[in-house]
Parts: sequence; structure tokens; C-alpha cells
Amino acid sequence: MGLLDLFNDFIDAGGPILYWVAAVLFVMWTLIFERLWYFSFVFPKEARLMIAEWDNRSDTTSWKARKIREAWISQMSEKLNWGVGFIKTLVAICPMIGLLGTVTGMITVFELMALFGTGDPRDMASGITQATIPTMSGMVAALSGLFISSRLEFMAKVKSEQLADKMPQH
Repeated sequence: MGLLDLFNDFIDAGGPILYWVAAVLFVMWTLIFERLWYFSFVFPKEARLMIAEWDNRSDTTSWKARKIREAWISQMSEKLNWGVGFIKTLVAICPMIGLLGTVTGMITVFELMALFGTGDPRDMASGITQATIPTMSGMVAALSGLFISSRLEFMAKVKSEQLADKMPQH
């Protein structure tokens, strides 16, 4: 039995809601990797260029210069925080999708009970499985992004502050 067979069995046991959990998880981690790439490779280059441009200015103390500095730092802070709020939203959505799977699984159990009664526990077990697997999957998906989303938010704040410190007002 291969990995694909295990995945298909898991989806069959949990129901079609797991496709939604997987889709949200894929989008969330794609955005997380994009942010990590930006923080590691793109932002340092942009920050060096901005700091060099600031250092080359003849006027860094006037009111106008302070406003330019504030605008540049604000623009970089906006770039640093891009997508982080959406990632946090996706983290929050994962358990909700899992709960939707719980509801649909319980509806399946109640339909089976209405059709066949409560005499066959095997019939009810598949519905109960379909009710619990999406909840677990939604929680695991959310937990996988919870720490990193908080870390990304913290990293954006720190990098923005570091940029401001490297652009002194003489």
C-alpha cells in the first residue's frame, strides 16, 4: 500500500471536507514560504538600497527629510507585513472548516440512524469517523501555521525597527 493509497483512504474516511482543509493548508504554507523567501532574500537587498539612498542624502535632519524617512520606513513595513494577516486568517479558518466536516459527518450518522435504526454500530462508526477526522485535520492544519504566523509577524516588526535604526537622523 503506497502513500497515495493511504491518502485516498484518509480522504474517504474523512469526507470531502478534507479537500477544503488541504486547499487552505496549501495556500497558507505557500504564503508562509513566500514570506520566508522575502524576509531572507528580497528584503535585505531592498533595505540595503534604501539605507544607501538615505546615507547619500545631504539633508537628513530637516522636517522634510524626517517625513521622507518615515514614508520609506512605512513603505518597507507595509511590504514586510504583506500577507501576514491573511496567513493568520487562514490559520483561524482551518478549525472552522474542520468543524464543518464534523457537522456533515454527524448529519451522515443521523441519516443512517433514520434509515436503518441504531442496530448496526458499523454503519454509525463510518459517520462518526467522518465527523472526527475533519476536526482533527483542521486543528492540525491550524497548529502547523499558528507558530510560524506569529513568528512572521514578530520578524516583520523587528526588521522594520532595525531598518529605522540603520537610517539615523543626524
